[in-house]
Amino acid sequence: MLLNFTISHLWHLLQSLYEGFIFYYAAAIMSLYVILAIFSALAIRQFKRRNSFVDYKSILNSPHAPGISVIAPAYNEGATIIDNVHSLLTLNYAKFEVIIVNDGSTDDTLEKLIREFELVPVKFDYQERIVTRPVKRVFRSTNPAFSKLIVVDKENGKSKADASNAGINVASYPLFLCTDVDCIIEKNTLLHMVKPFLEEEIRVIAVGATIRIANSCEVDQGVLLRVIPPKKLLPRFQELEYIRSFLLGRMAWSQMNGLIIVSGGLGLFDKEIVIKAGGYDHTSFAEDMEMITRMRRYMEENKLPYRVRYIPNSQCWTEGPSTLKVFSKQRTRWARGLIQCLTVHRRVIGNPKYGIMGLLTYPYMVLFEWLAPFLEITGLIFYLVSGLSGTINWTHALTLLLYVYSFSVAITTIAVLWDQLTFKYYDSVWQVIGLCAMAIVEPILYHPLNVFFSIRGNYFYFTGKKLAWGNMSRQGFARRQMAQPQPSEASS
Repeated sequence: MLLNFTISHLWHLLQSLYEGFIFYYAAAIMSLYVILAIFSALAIRQFKRRNSFVDYKSILNSPHAPGISVIAPAYNEGATIIDNVHSLLTLNYAKFEVIIVNDGSTDDTLEKLIREFELVPVKFDYQERIVTRPVKRVFRSTNPAFSKLIVVDKENGKSKADASNAGINVASYPLFLCTDVDCIIEKNTLLHMVKPFLEEEIRVIAVGATIRIANSCEVDQGVLLRVIPPKKLLPRFQELEYIRSFLLGRMAWSQMNGLIIVSGGLGLFDKEIVIKAGGYDHTSFAEDMEMITRMRRYMEENKLPYRVRYIPNSQCWTEGPSTLKVFSKQRTRWARGLIQCLTVHRRVIGNPKYGIMGLLTYPYMVLFEWLAPFLEITGLIFYLVSGLSGTINWTHALTLLLYVYSFSVAITTIAVLWDQLTFKYYDSVWQVIGLCAMAIVEPILYHPLNVFFSIRGNYFYFTGKKLAWGNMSRQGFARRQMAQPQPSEASS
């Protein structure tokens, strides 16, 4: 009886401590979201004020505007490659080149490119400043209309990072834009993204921009005609997630100069710093976060002032996974990439040598990005055990649940409304209302999936289970204009 009393007493003590910890953890993460939202609001207001009188034609016609190499890796992209390359070639900028890296495609990607753009192999002084899988051939067009196009044919490197590095080796301009060949990019993207490089007094090493979901948008030959929220449930949830994370999260970190993620779908980089930092890590599952971290570490370790900037304009539309199978692979890879990056750069965490990245950004990623799914799972188990044993404080538990749920719905709704009031991408109020309504069920239907796949990604990492870049078929723009295309899981 004494033993039973001791165990019961210990359980009640642990229950009280855990409930207190969960409450304060939830309060901390919600407080941080509010702080990030405030910083984001300040950053967006500042951006809108600075850009209200900008004449982008002056950038277009300026002899001082730097040249930009647009790099787009391609692996089995035969369904959409032609329209998307045409779209990239029509970007509005004075001095740029488009480098398509065929990463050992096994379909007709290369054949279609050769035929459509009248390509022939050329002698090219290829300097391997970043080590990659062997480059076999470099193609240029015999048609002057496609003089900006370079196609690199290389052996498959089993990662987008290896293909991107080959593109960097070929690039002739001081800045390069890394994107996915299946993304839809705004015509004036280069003008908008090069602006921070021109106006900042301190050296800018990277610029990111908001990415949105293209599913259900009206698209014709690689050109976005009309923005429409995704009709299918899974991509619709992703649209909510993208708006919230890009608009509230990354803008805030940019304002604090603590940004460590510039999406692989669209980012403009200082080529010199990228090469000195070693380029993309082809072994990483979070190559975008990992490279920005190494670029920042290089600048901090050499005591060089720098900025990593973000602009809130939606400059790129990517195709979100519309099936649970592809979505699970994407999110498992993201989660594995996060813990991999945190492990590789563990010296950064809490280290004042690395400035705000070491003292704030990386601790935030550990405590509130990596740790959160584990706490949610253990919290669920804890409350199930407490409920079965009859020791749960239902008033406290339900209050905490309502507290967290209400905040989640509110912050997502605010992000959607703020986005629409500021940028007006949707042309119908019902589209906005429909997205806001999704915020009510997102914590119940969508968030648990992310938690599960996050745990799965960590399991894959710690057990050494392999993940590949992967490939999937998609319907393609050309076969169904004015409809929604399907993504490559490698693009997100």
